[in-house]
Amino acid sequence: MFFILLGAPGAGKGTQADIIVKEMSLPHVASGDLFRHALKNGTDLGKQAESYMKAGKLVPDEITIKMILERIAKDDCENGCVFDGFPRTLEQAKALDVALEKQGKSIESAIYIEVPESVLLDRLTGRWVCRTCQSPFHQKNQPPKKPGVCDKCEGELYQRADDKEETIKERLKVYFAQTMPLLDYYDKKGRLFRCNGNQHIGEVGKDIVKFLKGLKQKK
Repeated sequence: MFFILLGAPGAGKGTQADIIVKEMSLPHVASGDLFRHALKNGTDLGKQAESYMKAGKLVPDEITIKMILERIAKDDCENGCVFDGFPRTLEQAKALDVALEKQGKSIESAIYIEVPESVLLDRLTGRWVCRTCQSPFHQKNQPPKKPGVCDKCEGELYQRADDKEETIKERLKVYFAQTMPLLDYYDKKGRLFRCNGNQHIGEVGKDIVKFLKGLKQKK
């Protein structure tokens, strides 16, 4: 059972991925992690990707797809996985379907964590991160006990440049422009599950896990 987790920045994909992985015993395949691992270990695909990144170009879908297929060929993905951060575009989704089909596999469902843009802005602009241990905090939803100081290691909290309001608005604009065709693609295939992400983290997780367990029972 292969699933895709979709959601705008601030929708809580990472948190929900952790819940799904634990409840469904499925590996978490995040494209960002694959790139970092490939670059760090100097793999052939990592070197190919690095040449594009150094030139300020997007890594071609062909290389990204190869990284994904290389990852899911491992034993822990035999029964499926949760894709996070990929596919990002309609072209990538189609390429992934073709590649999986050659292996006799397919995407079971695309789970879209739906959150209003105003809520995403509020979540992201209030986000602060520890410089030392990278623990996340939020000035409204998860404030530190002591302003500007990490609860875990007492490191300094700071706001990333890409968490500034104007930057976030642009990121969201790009995300929605890319994602809408993707949602339509999976919807037409009858594989799109929309989840209300504007509720407590635990409730979002329950809704997604309930849906996934229902699909598993039908198999």
